[in-house]
Amino acid sequence: MGDSVQLFSIRSEDYAQFRPTYPDSLFRWLAEQCAQPRCALDIAAGSGQATLPLLAHFDTVLACDASPDQLISGRTWQSAQRFAARAEQLPLRDGLADLIVVAQALHWFATPAFFSEATRALNPNGLFCAWCYSLLRIDPAVDAVIARLHGETLRGYWPQGRASVDAGYRDIQVPFETIEPPDFAIEALWNLPQLLGYLRTWSAVRQWQQAHGKDPVTQLEPELASLWGDPDRQRRVRWPLHFLAGYPGR
Repeated sequence: MGDSVQLFSIRSEDYAQFRPTYPDSLFRWLAEQCAQPRCALDIAAGSGQATLPLLAHFDTVLACDASPDQLISGRTWQSAQRFAARAEQLPLRDGLADLIVVAQALHWFATPAFFSEATRALNPNGLFCAWCYSLLRIDPAVDAVIARLHGETLRGYWPQGRASVDAGYRDIQVPFETIEPPDFAIEALWNLPQLLGYLRTWSAVRQWQQAHGKDPVTQLEPELASLWGDPDRQRRVRWPLHFLAGYPGR
């Protein structure tokens, strides 16, 4: 866990700026699955991409992260209550949460100890929902360049657990019966500088840069620019979401 904390503490501001936002429909659906939407807990909250949308649907929203740097980033957290803690050691009373979410982070700590702790913190009818997204989709030509960066240039530089993300969490076994949420996806309209900024938030990009003393994204810029055309032109970007969800206490 320490390695993941270090990776995402270094560029918390960039991470918050360039990471895409989740669809509002996802958070409405999550609230609808809770008989009493009183308390939601976002574990490994990062800079709050999943925390803030929950505020519209729950009386109390808690944001937990092992990295204090993420929790004190420049983002306005509104009424969300933040605390630093390991996912496997939550300083919360039994049965407090009606909902626990883990957005793009379960692969760091998908252990029996964590699932036991999450079950303890959930009320008996509480919903657990983790999700992830892997490679974005724009168009076949741009997608091929990004896939080459991800799978060839950066091979061996991804942190442990990334394979689970690329597998859509299908390789993670959970100790409860899962449910299948509706099809949700992240969508955005981005220009080329926004795409490049996002690619530079990849943890493997930073690791490769440290090893080679240059930026692998900069090396791809001419090719991407040729495919993109006007760099200010906005294109639709899409990331399908993959879920592990269920009611551990039932």
